[in-house]
This record gives sequence, C-alpha cells and structure tokens, in this order.
Amino acid sequence: MTSTIPGFFQGTEMPTSGWWDALWPDPAAVLRATGIGMSMDVIDLCSGDGWFTLPIAEMAGHVTAIDIDANLLEVARGRLTANGLVNCDFVAGDAYELAGLVSRPVDFVFMANAFHGVPDRPRLARAVRGILKQDGRFAIVNWHQHPRETTTVLGEPRGPRTELRLSPEQTIADAEAAGLRLVKLVEVPPYHYGAVFEPA
Repeated sequence: MTSTIPGFFQGTEMPTSGWWDALWPDPAAVLRATGIGMSMDVIDLCSGDGWFTLPIAEMAGHVTAIDIDANLLEVARGRLTANGLVNCDFVAGDAYELAGLVSRPVDFVFMANAFHGVPDRPRLARAVRGILKQDGRFAIVNWHQHPRETTTVLGEPRGPRTELRLSPEQTIADAEAAGLRLVKLVEVPPYHYGAVFEPA
C-alpha cells in the first residue's frame, strides 16, 4: 500500500501481516545488537505498527513511538496494551520536527526500514542529533544494497525498490554530514545492517 499522508517517506509503507515475524522472529536481538539497554529513554522513530516498539518497551526504561501515521500508532498502542506495557508514549508527527515532538533529550533513537526513503537524510540526522543526550546513540537499520529480487521472505521479494537501498557507506556519509560519528556497524541477518552513531 502507498500512503498519501503528506510527508510520508517513500518506500516505507508497512508490509503485509506476517512477514516481519518471518524476517525477524527475535526483534529484541536486533535491538541488543544496536546497543539498546535497560533504563534508557528511547525513541522508536518511524515506528509503524510497533513491531520494535514492544520489545523496546520490554527492554528499556521508556519508549516514545513516533510516526506520521496516527492509525499505525493506534495499532502499536494496542500491541503494547495487550502486553500490559505502560512505559510508552505515542506521538503522531513529522520525523523532521523531532525537537517539537519530544520534551527532553533522549539516550537512544532507533530507526528501522525507513532511512532509505527520507528525501533529505542529513536533515533528518540533524534533527535526531538535536534531541540526543551528549552520550546518546542513533541506530539506523537499513536493507543492504542487494537487488530486491534476492531479498526474499516467505518466498517473495521484500523490502524497498533496489534503487532506494543504501550502502553502509552512503548511510554513514549522510549521518556524518549532520555532525554524527559512527560508533559501530553490525550485521542484522538476513538482509540488513545496523549503523550506530553518536554526536561528533
């Protein structure tokens, strides 16, 4: 499905139900690989239906789920409510306008499967840098720059169009242009990488 919401990043629509679980049956392992830990104040940026919001809430002290699609945020809210989790806020808004959406600096910003569709990636990275604590982290989980037909889940090609995919080097360059510095680059099997940054 293609969203008509103004400001919606291209190629970031939510997938059909079922294949997130096939791709990442243990989303908490993805989060641990990027460095999210206990007691952290975390933003799940472009959180969609909350696939990662739920395990972040289970791991961290507090999570703010931010997405431009209020309907997806309601799905995420239902997911957390069903699991008895109350340490989460849900904020509908434009990812570029982070400074106006959160009231305090945070320890960690997590963003999965959306950075490739951002029209002005350094601008977004600057927005994230502006709301990080001095020792905060920004983790970007991206599809590797493999042809879409080779990244199959449940027997079908999945993920953004091939031409939208970013190499780790492209992601790093966009973040560095915003005053961020690479901390680590991790593999997120089977088709992703995670680039973790701190304020330079």
